[in-house]
Amino acid sequence: MKLSLGLKVSNSLSLTPQLQQAIRLLQLSSLELEQEVQLQLDSNPLLEKIEEENLNQSLEELHQEQAVTDLSHELNADHLPKDLPVDTEWDDVYTHQSSAMEMPEFEEREDNHHIQNSLKDHILEQVNLLHFSKIDRLIAYCIVDGLDEKGFLDESIEEILAAVQRLLSQMEIQEDIELDEVVVVLKHIQRLEPVGVGARTLVESLYVQLDVLPIQTELRKEALLLLKYHQLLIANDLNKLIKQTGLSIEQLKGGIELLKSLQPYPGLAFENNSLEYQVPDVVVSKKNDTWFVQLNPDVLPKLRVNSFYANMIKRADQSVDNQYLRNQMLDAKNFIKSVDERHKTLLKVASCIVRHQREFLEIGAEGMKPLVLRDVAEEVELHESTVSRVTTNKFLLTPRGLFELKYFFSSHVGTSTGGEASSTAIRAKLKKLIADENPRKPLSDNSLAKMLNEDGIEVARRTVAKYRESLHIPSSSDRKVLI
Repeated sequence: MKLSLGLKVSNSLSLTPQLQQAIRLLQLSSLELEQEVQLQLDSNPLLEKIEEENLNQSLEELHQEQAVTDLSHELNADHLPKDLPVDTEWDDVYTHQSSAMEMPEFEEREDNHHIQNSLKDHILEQVNLLHFSKIDRLIAYCIVDGLDEKGFLDESIEEILAAVQRLLSQMEIQEDIELDEVVVVLKHIQRLEPVGVGARTLVESLYVQLDVLPIQTELRKEALLLLKYHQLLIANDLNKLIKQTGLSIEQLKGGIELLKSLQPYPGLAFENNSLEYQVPDVVVSKKNDTWFVQLNPDVLPKLRVNSFYANMIKRADQSVDNQYLRNQMLDAKNFIKSVDERHKTLLKVASCIVRHQREFLEIGAEGMKPLVLRDVAEEVELHESTVSRVTTNKFLLTPRGLFELKYFFSSHVGTSTGGEASSTAIRAKLKKLIADENPRKPLSDNSLAKMLNEDGIEVARRTVAKYRESLHIPSSSDRKVLI
């Protein structure tokens, strides 16, 4: 083996930091981009955000300086005028209050705003009003602690009993607790508001809600009888249900309607319903039969280089401070350029998608055209990976709703005329056919496949079954309604 030194020339590709930053910004959502912009603003003094209020603030400062100058001239004069300018007006300090008859005071008080308690707090407030002994109250606290978000008891009676005994031993209280005592307290809690809370199963919750209804409630007995055969009710086996219960079709229908009027999950009313709203990145609107695509101005960061610090940079100065300002200005310009390229690429891809899916915007999901990343990439002259990044976590606001850009890409199925049909359009057609079917004679997957074939869409029965399951639509036997 011989060792030697030599030179070799080869071509290689490397991603510059600016290109890496531009690629990373492409796949960020609007919220992530806002966080990234704020991070750059905090770390780079030469980068600043253009606020719409800056111009108004500058005008206000100019007026204030003029007022101070006028005031100083008047104070230095030989005589003082009768009325000197003041900083505030009388109405700014003392506002007119209407009479109590016109606007009651309690409407403006903060302590009148209602704050909804959690489910456990709501139950504990009612437990504290009951005439429970200390032991029963401790059992009730352990039961309430075992409730889940739906209001069901997530622990067994034995586990609650063990928890109570463990707490009593920690408090050095010698008391023997039996399972029956836990059950009695549990029955009291199940009849608190909301009724049915603390049940261990859905059937038990519905039974408690029916049990507290007045005895003269119409169809109450029939609904209780149906709960006794709940397995047949879940299986939708109405023929066996009629034989086992001895009810008529009208009684069976009325009992089912009464069960539907009950609350299956009592705790959901106290669930925190804080919704996460998605902010659209692109907005599509129609004017004079023309679809316009524009970026959402609310999520577009308006950035610029700080002119004050930029003027401090000296060309021939090689000091540490001057080099720092140079590097920060270069980073600021590159970041602004990367953000601008991100917006241009997003607008270009969104416009291409809208051109392809114009029929979807006109008639809905049935007009969706088959589209893949390669089609858009070739049209906008970008790589598929770039199109994939720019359509991830980006949302398009249309007159038909808010959709992620990925929603407009779908596979295709051949048609009898040699064309292609989008899988999204096929799902929409299936959903419409099932919605229009006779509930007593629902359409089977084979019948749905034949109907689609008559419309020119060539799909097999198993494909229809796959699309139906993706829509969370049960089979024809489960959709059948006899009453």
